[in-house]
Amino acid sequence: MKKFIKNIMPIAAGLTLVFGATSCVKDLDVDPLDPNMSTEVSAEGLFNKCYANIAMAGNGGANGDCDIDGIDGGTSGFIRQMWNSNELPTDEAINGWGDDGIEQSCFNTYDESHPMLNGYFARLTTGITYCNQYLNIAADYDATMTAEVRFLRALDYYLLMDAFGRVPFSETLAKPVIMSRQEIYSWLEEELLTNIEPNLSAAAPKKSSDSGYGRVDKAAAWILLSRLYLNAEVYTGTAQWAKAAEYAKKVIDSAYKLNTTSVNGWSAYQMLFMGDNGESAASVEAIFPILQDGLTTTSWGTSQFLCAGSFDSDMHANPNDPNGTNGLSGQVWGGNRTRPSLIQKFFPNLDAPQVPSYEMVVAAGDDRAIFDGVGRELNNLDRATFKNGYAVAKFINYKSDGSSGHDATFMDADFFFLRAAEAYLTYAEALTRANGGKATAEAVNAINAVRARAHATQKTSYSLDDILDEWAREFYFEGRRRVDLIRFGKFGGNSDYKWQWKGGTYAGRNFDTYRNIYAIPASQLPTYDNVQNPGY
Repeated sequence: MKKFIKNIMPIAAGLTLVFGATSCVKDLDVDPLDPNMSTEVSAEGLFNKCYANIAMAGNGGANGDCDIDGIDGGTSGFIRQMWNSNELPTDEAINGWGDDGIEQSCFNTYDESHPMLNGYFARLTTGITYCNQYLNIAADYDATMTAEVRFLRALDYYLLMDAFGRVPFSETLAKPVIMSRQEIYSWLEEELLTNIEPNLSAAAPKKSSDSGYGRVDKAAAWILLSRLYLNAEVYTGTAQWAKAAEYAKKVIDSAYKLNTTSVNGWSAYQMLFMGDNGESAASVEAIFPILQDGLTTTSWGTSQFLCAGSFDSDMHANPNDPNGTNGLSGQVWGGNRTRPSLIQKFFPNLDAPQVPSYEMVVAAGDDRAIFDGVGRELNNLDRATFKNGYAVAKFINYKSDGSSGHDATFMDADFFFLRAAEAYLTYAEALTRANGGKATAEAVNAINAVRARAHATQKTSYSLDDILDEWAREFYFEGRRRVDLIRFGKFGGNSDYKWQWKGGTYAGRNFDTYRNIYAIPASQLPTYDNVQNPGY
Protein backbone atom coordinates (compact mmCIF):
# COMPACT_ATOMS: atom_id res chain seq x y z
CA MET A 1 0.00 0.00 0.00
CA LYS A 2 2.51 2.63 1.11
CA LYS A 3 5.32 2.18 -1.38
CA PHE A 4 7.68 5.00 -0.41
CA ILE A 5 8.77 4.05 3.12
CA LYS A 6 8.29 0.32 2.85
CA ASN A 7 12.04 -0.03 2.29
CA ILE A 8 13.00 1.43 5.66
CA MET A 9 13.28 -1.94 7.35
CA PRO A 10 15.98 -3.49 5.12
CA ILE A 11 18.34 -0.59 5.85
CA ALA A 12 17.69 -0.57 9.59
CA ALA A 13 20.97 -2.25 10.48
CA GLY A 14 23.06 0.32 8.66
CA LEU A 15 21.09 3.22 10.08
CA THR A 16 21.53 1.93 13.58
CA LEU A 17 25.29 2.31 13.20
CA VAL A 18 24.87 6.00 12.45
CA PHE A 19 21.95 6.90 14.66
CA GLY A 20 22.08 4.43 17.51
CA ALA A 21 23.34 6.97 20.03
CA THR A 22 20.64 9.56 19.43
CA SER A 23 19.15 10.74 22.71
CA CYS A 24 16.79 13.36 24.02
CA VAL A 25 19.66 14.76 26.06
CA LYS A 26 22.08 15.12 23.14
CA ASP A 27 22.78 18.20 21.05
CA LEU A 28 22.19 17.99 17.31
CA ASP A 29 25.22 15.73 16.86
CA VAL A 30 25.34 11.94 16.97
CA ASP A 31 28.12 9.39 17.03
CA PRO A 32 28.31 5.66 16.34
CA LEU A 33 27.94 3.37 19.30
CA ASP A 34 31.27 1.84 18.32
CA PRO A 35 33.65 4.20 16.47
CA ASN A 36 35.41 1.18 14.94
CA MET A 37 32.26 0.17 13.10
CA SER A 38 31.66 1.25 9.54
CA THR A 39 29.09 4.04 9.24
CA GLU A 40 28.69 3.89 5.49
CA VAL A 41 25.05 3.87 4.43
CA SER A 42 23.23 4.53 1.21
CA ALA A 43 21.85 7.92 0.23
CA GLU A 44 18.44 6.31 -0.22
CA GLY A 45 18.62 4.85 3.27
CA LEU A 46 19.45 8.18 4.85
CA PHE A 47 16.76 9.84 2.76
CA ASN A 48 14.11 7.36 3.92
CA LYS A 49 15.19 7.82 7.53
CA CYS A 50 14.47 11.55 7.35
CA TYR A 51 10.86 10.75 6.43
CA ALA A 52 10.67 7.79 8.80
CA ASN A 53 11.37 9.97 11.81
CA ILE A 54 7.92 11.49 11.29
CA ALA A 55 6.13 8.21 10.59
CA MET A 56 7.62 5.81 13.17
CA ALA A 57 9.30 5.82 16.58
CA GLY A 58 12.33 3.93 15.28
CA ASN A 59 13.63 1.55 12.63
CA GLY A 60 11.72 -1.40 14.03
CA GLY A 61 8.26 0.09 13.70
CA ALA A 62 5.71 0.07 16.50
CA ASN A 63 7.37 -2.64 18.59
CA GLY A 64 11.01 -2.01 17.76
CA ASP A 65 13.65 0.17 19.34
CA CYS A 66 12.84 3.86 19.69
CA ASP A 67 15.15 6.57 18.37
CA ILE A 68 14.51 8.69 21.48
CA ASP A 69 15.85 7.75 24.92
CA GLY A 70 14.06 8.46 28.19
CA ILE A 71 10.47 8.19 26.95
CA ASP A 72 8.17 5.33 26.03
CA GLY A 73 8.56 4.43 22.36
CA GLY A 74 4.86 4.67 21.55
CA THR A 75 4.54 7.97 23.34
CA SER A 76 7.56 9.44 21.56
CA GLY A 77 5.97 9.44 18.11
CA PHE A 78 6.29 12.68 16.13
CA ILE A 79 2.55 13.09 15.47
CA ARG A 80 1.55 12.03 18.98
CA GLN A 81 3.77 14.61 20.63
CA MET A 82 2.85 17.33 18.13
CA TRP A 83 -0.80 16.50 18.81
CA ASN A 84 -0.44 16.50 22.60
CA SER A 85 1.30 19.87 22.57
CA ASN A 86 -1.28 21.53 20.30
CA GLU A 87 -4.57 19.89 21.31
CA LEU A 88 -4.61 18.96 25.01
CA PRO A 89 -4.01 22.54 26.26
CA THR A 90 -6.90 23.87 24.15
CA ASP A 91 -10.68 24.07 23.88
CA GLU A 92 -10.86 20.94 21.71
CA ALA A 93 -9.45 17.94 23.57
CA ILE A 94 -9.09 16.51 27.05
CA ASN A 95 -7.64 13.25 28.34
CA GLY A 96 -7.91 11.44 31.66
CA TRP A 97 -4.95 9.05 31.44
CA GLY A 98 -2.56 9.09 34.37
CA ASP A 99 0.62 9.48 32.29
CA ASP A 100 2.91 12.12 33.71
CA GLY A 101 2.37 15.28 31.69
CA ILE A 102 -1.22 14.68 30.55
CA GLU A 103 -2.87 16.62 33.38
CA GLN A 104 -0.34 19.45 33.13
CA SER A 105 -1.15 19.81 29.43
CA CYS A 106 -4.91 19.73 29.98
CA PHE A 107 -4.67 22.29 32.79
CA ASN A 108 -2.06 24.59 31.16
CA THR A 109 0.38 24.03 34.02
CA TYR A 110 3.30 22.63 32.00
CA ASP A 111 6.87 23.58 32.92
CA GLU A 112 10.47 22.59 32.20
CA SER A 113 9.98 19.14 33.74
CA HIS A 114 7.16 18.13 31.38
CA PRO A 115 8.23 14.70 30.01
CA MET A 116 6.17 14.79 26.82
CA LEU A 117 7.38 18.23 25.81
CA ASN A 118 10.89 16.96 26.43
CA GLY A 119 10.09 14.06 24.09
CA TYR A 120 8.65 16.44 21.48
CA PHE A 121 11.76 18.61 21.62
CA ALA A 122 13.93 15.51 21.25
CA ARG A 123 11.91 14.14 18.32
CA LEU A 124 12.24 17.42 16.43
CA THR A 125 15.96 17.85 17.08
CA THR A 126 16.55 14.19 16.23
CA GLY A 127 14.81 14.78 12.90
CA ILE A 128 17.06 17.77 12.28
CA THR A 129 20.10 15.59 13.00
CA TYR A 130 18.99 12.98 10.47
CA CYS A 131 18.45 15.67 7.84
CA ASN A 132 21.83 17.25 8.56
CA GLN A 133 23.41 13.82 8.30
CA TYR A 134 21.91 13.33 4.84
CA LEU A 135 22.94 16.81 3.71
CA ASN A 136 26.46 16.26 5.06
CA ILE A 137 26.89 12.98 3.17
CA ALA A 138 24.58 13.06 0.15
CA ALA A 139 23.58 16.64 -0.68
CA ASP A 140 24.94 16.22 -4.22
CA TYR A 141 23.27 12.87 -4.83
CA ASP A 142 19.96 14.18 -6.20
CA ALA A 143 18.71 17.79 -6.26
CA THR A 144 15.06 16.93 -5.65
CA MET A 145 15.83 14.56 -2.79
CA THR A 146 18.04 17.20 -1.22
CA ALA A 147 15.25 19.78 -1.47
CA GLU A 148 12.89 17.35 0.22
CA VAL A 149 15.29 16.74 3.09
CA ARG A 150 15.78 20.49 3.46
CA PHE A 151 11.99 20.82 3.62
CA LEU A 152 11.76 18.19 6.36
CA ARG A 153 14.46 20.00 8.30
CA ALA A 154 12.63 23.31 7.81
CA LEU A 155 9.42 21.72 9.08
CA ASP A 156 11.22 20.50 12.20
CA TYR A 157 12.70 23.94 12.78
CA TYR A 158 9.32 25.59 12.23
CA LEU A 159 7.62 23.35 14.80
CA LEU A 160 10.51 23.80 17.23
CA MET A 161 10.30 27.59 16.88
CA ASP A 162 6.53 27.61 17.24
CA ALA A 163 6.58 25.51 20.40
CA PHE A 164 9.73 26.69 22.18
CA GLY A 165 10.59 30.09 20.72
CA ARG A 166 14.39 30.07 20.72
CA VAL A 167 15.97 27.22 18.80
CA PRO A 168 19.33 25.37 18.87
CA PHE A 169 20.30 25.83 15.24
CA SER A 170 22.81 24.09 13.00
CA GLU A 171 22.88 23.30 9.30
CA THR A 172 25.71 20.84 9.80
CA LEU A 173 26.67 18.26 12.39
CA ALA A 174 28.50 20.94 14.39
CA LYS A 175 27.37 22.09 17.82
CA PRO A 176 24.28 24.30 17.43
CA VAL A 177 23.95 27.95 18.34
CA ILE A 178 20.83 29.43 19.94
CA MET A 179 18.76 31.56 17.58
CA SER A 180 15.77 33.75 18.35
CA ARG A 181 12.32 33.30 16.87
CA GLN A 182 12.93 36.27 14.58
CA GLU A 183 16.20 34.76 13.35
CA ILE A 184 14.65 31.35 12.72
CA TYR A 185 11.68 32.96 10.96
CA SER A 186 14.03 34.80 8.60
CA TRP A 187 16.06 31.66 7.96
CA LEU A 188 12.93 29.61 7.26
CA GLU A 189 11.61 32.15 4.78
CA GLU A 190 14.91 32.34 2.91
CA GLU A 191 15.45 28.57 3.01
CA LEU A 192 11.97 27.77 1.68
CA LEU A 193 12.05 30.43 -1.05
CA THR A 194 15.63 29.96 -2.23
CA ASN A 195 16.79 26.43 -1.51
CA ILE A 196 13.66 24.32 -1.23
CA GLU A 197 10.70 25.37 -3.38
CA PRO A 198 12.63 25.85 -6.67
CA ASN A 199 14.07 22.33 -6.49
CA LEU A 200 11.01 20.36 -5.40
CA SER A 201 8.96 18.43 -7.94
CA ALA A 202 5.84 19.96 -9.46
CA ALA A 203 2.72 20.14 -7.32
CA ALA A 204 0.75 17.01 -8.17
CA PRO A 205 -1.46 14.82 -5.97
CA LYS A 206 -0.73 11.11 -6.02
CA LYS A 207 -2.17 7.85 -4.81
CA SER A 208 -0.21 5.20 -2.97
CA SER A 209 0.17 3.24 -6.20
CA ASP A 210 1.99 6.19 -7.78
CA SER A 211 5.71 6.75 -7.52
CA GLY A 212 6.52 9.46 -5.01
CA TYR A 213 3.40 9.16 -2.88
CA GLY A 214 4.28 10.40 0.60
CA ARG A 215 7.05 12.68 -0.67
CA VAL A 216 6.66 16.45 -0.55
CA ASP A 217 6.50 18.65 -3.63
CA LYS A 218 6.17 22.39 -4.30
CA ALA A 219 2.72 22.54 -2.72
CA ALA A 220 4.22 21.52 0.63
CA ALA A 221 6.63 24.46 0.46
CA TRP A 222 3.78 26.81 -0.45
CA ILE A 223 1.57 25.68 2.40
CA LEU A 224 4.38 25.86 4.94
CA LEU A 225 5.22 29.35 3.71
CA SER A 226 1.56 30.35 3.99
CA ARG A 227 1.47 28.99 7.56
CA LEU A 228 4.66 30.84 8.41
CA TYR A 229 3.27 34.10 7.02
CA LEU A 230 -0.16 33.62 8.62
CA ASN A 231 1.53 33.50 12.03
CA ALA A 232 4.21 36.08 11.24
CA GLU A 233 2.76 38.67 13.62
CA VAL A 234 3.02 36.15 16.48
CA TYR A 235 6.57 35.17 15.57
CA THR A 236 8.04 38.56 14.61
CA GLY A 237 5.57 41.30 15.55
CA THR A 238 4.96 42.16 11.88
CA ALA A 239 1.93 40.82 10.01
CA GLN A 240 2.35 39.30 6.53
CA TRP A 241 -1.26 38.81 5.43
CA ALA A 242 -0.63 39.47 1.73
CA LYS A 243 2.15 36.89 1.58
CA ALA A 244 0.02 34.36 3.47
CA ALA A 245 -2.77 34.81 0.94
CA GLU A 246 -0.34 34.65 -2.00
CA TYR A 247 1.10 31.27 -1.11
CA ALA A 248 -2.23 29.82 -0.01
CA LYS A 249 -3.62 30.80 -3.42
CA LYS A 250 -0.80 28.92 -5.14
CA VAL A 251 -2.06 25.75 -3.45
CA ILE A 252 -5.69 26.49 -4.29
CA ASP A 253 -4.77 27.03 -7.94
CA SER A 254 -2.67 23.85 -8.09
CA ALA A 255 -3.75 20.31 -8.92
CA TYR A 256 -4.44 19.66 -5.21
CA LYS A 257 -8.13 20.07 -4.43
CA LEU A 258 -10.68 19.51 -1.72
CA ASN A 259 -11.96 15.97 -1.91
CA THR A 260 -15.63 16.16 -2.82
CA THR A 261 -16.17 12.49 -3.72
CA SER A 262 -18.12 10.29 -1.33
CA VAL A 263 -18.19 6.49 -1.63
CA ASN A 264 -20.54 3.85 -0.27
CA GLY A 265 -22.19 6.19 2.20
CA TRP A 266 -18.93 7.57 3.56
CA SER A 267 -18.79 11.36 3.27
CA ALA A 268 -16.01 13.06 1.31
CA TYR A 269 -14.75 14.55 4.58
CA GLN A 270 -14.76 11.24 6.46
CA MET A 271 -12.78 9.62 3.65
CA LEU A 272 -9.80 11.84 4.51
CA PHE A 273 -9.33 9.85 7.72
CA MET A 274 -10.00 6.26 6.65
CA GLY A 275 -7.90 3.17 6.07
CA ASP A 276 -7.75 3.63 2.29
CA ASN A 277 -7.28 7.40 2.15
CA GLY A 278 -4.10 6.89 0.13
CA GLU A 279 -5.95 4.83 -2.46
CA SER A 280 -9.31 6.62 -2.68
CA ALA A 281 -10.36 9.98 -4.09
CA ALA A 282 -9.35 11.51 -0.74
CA SER A 283 -5.70 11.48 -1.84
CA VAL A 284 -6.29 14.53 -4.06
CA GLU A 285 -6.18 16.59 -0.86
CA ALA A 286 -3.05 15.03 0.67
CA ILE A 287 -0.16 17.47 0.27
CA PHE A 288 1.96 15.65 2.85
CA PRO A 289 0.56 12.30 3.97
CA ILE A 290 2.42 10.59 6.81
CA LEU A 291 2.46 6.99 5.65
CA GLN A 292 1.13 4.15 7.76
CA ASP A 293 0.63 0.52 6.84
CA GLY A 294 -0.55 -2.27 9.13
CA LEU A 295 2.28 -4.54 8.02
CA THR A 296 5.23 -2.43 6.87
CA THR A 297 5.03 1.02 8.46
CA THR A 298 3.59 0.78 11.97
CA SER A 299 3.52 3.15 14.90
CA TRP A 300 1.68 3.57 18.20
CA GLY A 301 2.04 7.31 17.84
CA THR A 302 0.55 8.28 14.48
CA SER A 303 -2.84 7.24 13.04
CA GLN A 304 -3.02 4.46 15.62
CA PHE A 305 -2.92 7.00 18.43
CA LEU A 306 -5.46 9.29 16.78
CA CYS A 307 -7.86 6.42 16.15
CA ALA A 308 -7.51 4.01 19.08
CA GLY A 309 -6.90 6.82 21.55
CA SER A 310 -10.30 8.33 20.74
CA PHE A 311 -12.43 5.16 20.80
CA ASP A 312 -13.95 2.88 23.41
CA SER A 313 -15.77 -0.39 22.72
CA ASP A 314 -19.22 1.25 22.96
CA MET A 315 -18.66 3.44 19.91
CA HIS A 316 -19.80 2.55 16.41
CA ALA A 317 -18.28 4.28 13.41
CA ASN A 318 -21.07 3.01 11.17
CA PRO A 319 -24.30 0.99 11.59
CA ASN A 320 -22.49 -2.21 10.55
CA ASP A 321 -19.80 -1.87 13.24
CA PRO A 322 -20.98 -4.40 15.85
CA ASN A 323 -17.98 -4.30 18.17
CA GLY A 324 -16.96 -0.66 18.26
CA THR A 325 -13.53 -1.52 16.87
CA ASN A 326 -13.14 1.42 14.44
CA GLY A 327 -11.71 -1.13 12.02
CA LEU A 328 -9.01 -2.35 14.41
CA SER A 329 -9.28 -5.50 16.48
CA GLY A 330 -9.35 -4.56 20.17
CA GLN A 331 -7.59 -1.20 19.67
CA VAL A 332 -9.84 0.98 21.82
CA TRP A 333 -7.91 2.96 24.42
CA GLY A 334 -10.57 5.40 25.64
CA GLY A 335 -8.40 8.48 26.10
CA ASN A 336 -8.87 11.65 24.06
CA ARG A 337 -12.34 13.15 23.79
CA THR A 338 -13.94 16.55 23.26
CA ARG A 339 -14.42 19.50 25.52
CA PRO A 340 -17.93 20.97 25.19
CA SER A 341 -16.53 24.10 23.55
CA LEU A 342 -15.72 22.01 20.46
CA ILE A 343 -19.21 20.54 20.30
CA GLN A 344 -20.57 24.07 20.59
CA LYS A 345 -18.96 24.92 17.25
CA PHE A 346 -21.53 22.58 15.68
CA PHE A 347 -24.34 22.92 18.23
CA PRO A 348 -24.31 26.56 19.45
CA ASN A 349 -26.95 25.81 22.11
CA LEU A 350 -25.03 22.75 23.35
CA ASP A 351 -28.04 20.59 22.46
CA ALA A 352 -26.07 17.85 20.68
CA PRO A 353 -28.06 14.60 20.89
CA GLN A 354 -26.77 11.41 22.50
CA VAL A 355 -26.48 9.53 19.22
CA PRO A 356 -23.70 7.74 17.31
CA SER A 357 -21.47 9.70 14.96
CA TYR A 358 -23.30 8.73 11.76
CA GLU A 359 -26.45 10.28 13.22
CA MET A 360 -24.63 13.23 14.78
CA VAL A 361 -23.56 14.59 11.39
CA VAL A 362 -27.21 14.62 10.32
CA ALA A 363 -28.29 16.42 13.49
CA ALA A 364 -25.53 19.00 13.04
CA GLY A 365 -26.15 19.51 9.34
CA ASP A 366 -22.39 19.19 8.88
CA ASP A 367 -20.45 16.10 7.76
CA ARG A 368 -17.56 17.12 10.01
CA ALA A 369 -19.46 16.63 13.30
CA ILE A 370 -18.17 13.07 13.68
CA PHE A 371 -18.90 12.73 17.40
CA ASP A 372 -20.35 9.89 19.43
CA GLY A 373 -22.71 10.90 22.22
CA VAL A 374 -24.29 7.56 23.15
CA GLY A 375 -24.26 7.20 26.93
CA ARG A 376 -21.95 10.18 27.29
CA GLU A 377 -22.05 13.46 29.15
CA LEU A 378 -21.32 16.64 27.27
CA ASN A 379 -19.33 18.16 30.12
CA ASN A 380 -15.89 17.12 31.41
CA LEU A 381 -16.80 17.24 35.09
CA ASP A 382 -14.65 14.16 35.77
CA ARG A 383 -11.53 14.39 33.64
CA ALA A 384 -10.65 10.75 34.40
CA THR A 385 -13.92 9.38 32.98
CA PHE A 386 -13.86 8.85 29.22
CA LYS A 387 -17.63 9.19 28.94
CA ASN A 388 -17.45 12.68 30.44
CA GLY A 389 -17.16 14.31 27.05
CA TYR A 390 -18.40 13.35 23.61
CA ALA A 391 -16.07 11.01 21.72
CA VAL A 392 -14.45 11.59 18.33
CA ALA A 393 -14.94 8.97 15.60
CA LYS A 394 -13.11 10.96 12.93
CA PHE A 395 -10.08 8.67 12.52
CA ILE A 396 -10.97 5.08 11.60
CA ASN A 397 -9.39 2.14 9.80
CA TYR A 398 -12.45 1.12 7.82
CA LYS A 399 -12.00 1.31 4.06
CA SER A 400 -14.45 3.09 1.83
CA ASP A 401 -14.52 0.18 -0.63
CA GLY A 402 -15.37 -2.32 2.13
CA SER A 403 -12.09 -4.23 1.95
CA SER A 404 -10.22 -5.40 5.03
CA GLY A 405 -7.15 -3.82 6.55
CA HIS A 406 -3.70 -5.29 6.05
CA ASP A 407 -3.47 -6.17 9.74
CA ALA A 408 -5.98 -6.57 12.56
CA THR A 409 -3.93 -4.48 14.98
CA PHE A 410 -2.23 -1.67 13.11
CA MET A 411 -3.55 1.13 10.94
CA ASP A 412 -3.43 1.46 7.18
CA ALA A 413 -4.78 5.02 7.36
CA ASP A 414 -2.22 7.67 6.49
CA PHE A 415 -2.29 10.94 8.41
CA PHE A 416 -2.65 13.95 6.13
CA PHE A 417 -0.27 16.25 7.98
CA LEU A 418 -0.65 18.96 5.32
CA ARG A 419 -3.83 19.01 3.27
CA ALA A 420 -5.41 21.38 0.78
CA ALA A 421 -8.24 22.61 3.04
CA GLU A 422 -5.66 24.55 5.07
CA ALA A 423 -4.91 26.73 2.06
CA TYR A 424 -8.59 27.69 1.69
CA LEU A 425 -8.95 28.82 5.30
CA THR A 426 -5.54 30.52 5.33
CA TYR A 427 -6.51 32.43 2.19
CA ALA A 428 -9.83 33.46 3.71
CA GLU A 429 -8.35 34.58 7.02
CA ALA A 430 -5.44 36.46 5.46
CA LEU A 431 -7.72 38.35 3.08
CA THR A 432 -10.12 39.17 5.89
CA ARG A 433 -7.39 40.48 8.19
CA ALA A 434 -5.85 42.53 5.38
CA ASN A 435 -9.32 44.04 4.80
CA GLY A 436 -9.67 45.27 8.36
CA GLY A 437 -11.57 42.24 9.63
CA LYS A 438 -14.28 42.24 6.94
CA ALA A 439 -14.32 39.18 4.71
CA THR A 440 -13.87 39.90 1.02
CA ALA A 441 -15.91 38.09 -1.61
CA GLU A 442 -12.92 35.84 -2.30
CA ALA A 443 -12.62 35.01 1.40
CA VAL A 444 -16.31 34.14 1.63
CA ASN A 445 -16.03 31.91 -1.43
CA ALA A 446 -13.03 30.06 0.02
CA ILE A 447 -14.80 29.34 3.31
CA ASN A 448 -17.98 28.33 1.51
CA ALA A 449 -16.02 25.86 -0.60
CA VAL A 450 -14.84 24.13 2.59
CA ARG A 451 -18.34 24.22 4.08
CA ALA A 452 -19.95 22.98 0.86
CA ARG A 453 -17.79 19.87 0.93
CA ALA A 454 -19.24 19.17 4.39
CA HIS A 455 -22.81 19.96 3.26
CA ALA A 456 -22.87 22.79 5.81
CA THR A 457 -24.96 25.92 5.28
CA GLN A 458 -23.39 28.55 3.04
CA LYS A 459 -23.11 32.10 4.37
CA THR A 460 -22.70 35.51 2.78
CA SER A 461 -20.31 36.94 5.35
CA TYR A 462 -17.87 35.76 8.01
CA SER A 463 -16.29 37.58 10.94
CA LEU A 464 -12.83 36.74 12.24
CA ASP A 465 -14.46 34.84 15.13
CA ASP A 466 -16.43 32.87 12.55
CA ILE A 467 -13.19 31.99 10.80
CA LEU A 468 -11.59 30.81 14.04
CA ASP A 469 -14.62 28.57 14.60
CA GLU A 470 -14.28 27.29 11.04
CA TRP A 471 -10.67 26.31 11.71
CA ALA A 472 -11.98 24.18 14.59
CA ARG A 473 -14.76 22.57 12.55
CA GLU A 474 -12.46 21.59 9.72
CA PHE A 475 -9.27 20.68 11.61
CA TYR A 476 -10.26 19.56 15.11
CA PHE A 477 -8.02 16.84 16.52
CA GLU A 478 -5.46 17.35 13.74
CA GLY A 479 -2.86 19.04 15.93
CA ARG A 480 -3.07 22.75 15.14
CA ARG A 481 -5.58 24.31 17.58
CA ARG A 482 -3.09 25.90 20.01
CA VAL A 483 -1.46 27.81 17.13
CA ASP A 484 -4.81 29.16 15.92
CA LEU A 485 -5.94 30.23 19.40
CA ILE A 486 -2.67 32.09 19.98
CA ARG A 487 -2.97 33.92 16.66
CA PHE A 488 -6.49 35.06 17.58
CA GLY A 489 -5.47 36.12 21.10
CA LYS A 490 -7.66 33.43 22.70
CA PHE A 491 -5.01 31.27 24.41
CA GLY A 492 -2.75 32.79 27.07
CA GLY A 493 -3.48 36.24 28.42
CA ASN A 494 -6.53 38.26 29.39
CA SER A 495 -9.02 36.72 26.97
CA ASP A 496 -12.80 36.63 27.26
CA TYR A 497 -12.74 33.12 25.80
CA LYS A 498 -12.67 30.30 28.33
CA TRP A 499 -13.30 26.58 28.22
CA GLN A 500 -13.73 23.84 30.81
CA TRP A 501 -10.50 23.22 32.75
CA LYS A 502 -8.67 26.08 31.03
CA GLY A 503 -6.02 27.10 33.52
CA GLY A 504 -6.86 24.15 35.77
CA THR A 505 -10.37 25.05 36.98
CA TYR A 506 -13.60 23.45 35.84
CA ALA A 507 -15.19 26.78 34.94
CA GLY A 508 -12.01 27.87 33.16
CA ARG A 509 -9.73 30.80 33.90
CA ASN A 510 -7.08 32.78 32.08
CA PHE A 511 -3.39 32.00 32.33
CA ASP A 512 -0.35 34.16 31.56
CA THR A 513 0.77 34.84 28.00
CA TYR A 514 4.24 33.42 28.68
CA ARG A 515 2.60 29.99 28.39
CA ASN A 516 2.04 30.64 24.69
CA ILE A 517 5.64 29.39 24.40
CA TYR A 518 6.68 26.22 26.18
CA ALA A 519 9.51 26.01 28.69
CA ILE A 520 12.85 24.78 27.42
CA PRO A 521 13.05 21.20 28.77
CA ALA A 522 15.34 20.99 31.80
CA SER A 523 17.60 18.44 30.09
CA GLN A 524 18.19 20.90 27.23
CA LEU A 525 19.00 23.97 29.32
CA PRO A 526 22.79 23.48 29.19
CA THR A 527 22.57 23.97 25.42
CA TYR A 528 20.85 27.31 26.14
CA ASP A 529 23.54 28.38 28.67
CA ASN A 530 20.92 27.65 31.32
CA VAL A 531 18.71 30.56 30.20
CA GLN A 532 15.06 29.52 30.46
CA ASN A 533 12.19 31.07 28.51
CA PRO A 534 10.63 34.04 30.36
CA GLY A 535 8.04 33.22 33.02
CA TYR A 536 9.17 29.68 33.83
